[in-house]
Amino acid sequence: MRVFKEPLFHFVLIGLAIFGWFYLVTPEGEYPEPGEIITVDNKDLELLISRFETSWNRPPNNKEIQALIDALVREEVLVREARKLGLDQGDQVIRARLARKMDFLTSAVAASVIPEDDVLEEFLAANPERFSTSPRIAFDQVYLGETPKAGDVELTLAALNSGSDWSAAGLQSLLPKSMPLSANRVVDSAFGQGFAKSLEQLEPDVWSGPIQSGYGYHLARITGSSPAKLPPLEDIRDIVLQEWRRETGEELAQAQYDSLVAHYQIELPVFEEAKK
Repeated sequence: MRVFKEPLFHFVLIGLAIFGWFYLVTPEGEYPEPGEIITVDNKDLELLISRFETSWNRPPNNKEIQALIDALVREEVLVREARKLGLDQGDQVIRARLARKMDFLTSAVAASVIPEDDVLEEFLAANPERFSTSPRIAFDQVYLGETPKAGDVELTLAALNSGSDWSAAGLQSLLPKSMPLSANRVVDSAFGQGFAKSLEQLEPDVWSGPIQSGYGYHLARITGSSPAKLPPLEDIRDIVLQEWRRETGEELAQAQYDSLVAHYQIELPVFEEAKK
C-alpha cells in the first residue's frame, strides 16, 4: 500500500518506538509526580534578561521574556527526564563539561581577586620573559641573488663601504630595501626565519655580509637597534594582571583537585608499558 511509503508513516513509527523505549528503560515510579515543582525565580529571570541584553544589546520585550522562560522550563524538564533515563551516565561530552565547570568555578575566584601592586611587581620580576619587549633592529639591505659569485660580492661590498649609492646596487627584488626599527618576528616574516638573528651579529653603520635569507644572499647595514627591555608595571598592568589571574587560577584548580582527590581511593588497572 502507498501509505507504507509515506514519510509521515515512518515518522509516526519512529515516534512510537522512541516512546516505547522510554517506557521500557524507565524504572517504575521514576516519572514525576503531578506535584513535582520546577521553579523559575527572580534570579533566573534576571540571568535570562542579562544574557539576552548581552547578545542583542537591548532588553527583551514581554513576548521575548516569556519565550526565554518557556525555553528554560523546557530545558529543565528534558534535563530531569534525561537524568532519570540515565542518559548522563558515561557521556564523555557531559562529563567533560561538568569537569570544565568545576575548573571554571575556581578560575572565577582568581578572576575576582584584585591583588596589590607589590604582588604584581613580584610576578613581573619573576617572569620577565613573558612581558619584555622583543629586540628591534633597523637596516638597509642590498640583494645579491640566490648564487652570487664571491668576486662580485667583494667588489659590491667594497664599493658600498667607500660611499657608492647603495640604493642602485645589487639586484632588483620585491623585498624592502630599508626596514625601520622592527621586531625580529617582523623581519623574519619578510626575509625568512633566522634573518634577524644574523643581523644582530653585525657591526652598526658598516656594510657587511653576505647574509643568507629565505630568498638568497644580502649585504646589510645596521642603522639602528633597540634591545629587549622589561616595561614598568604601570605601562603593562592589565597584561600582567591577566597573566597573574590565569596562573593563579591554574594553581587554585590544582590545589582544589588535590584536596578533592584525597577523599577518594583510586584503583587503577595494571597494564604493560608500551614498547618504544
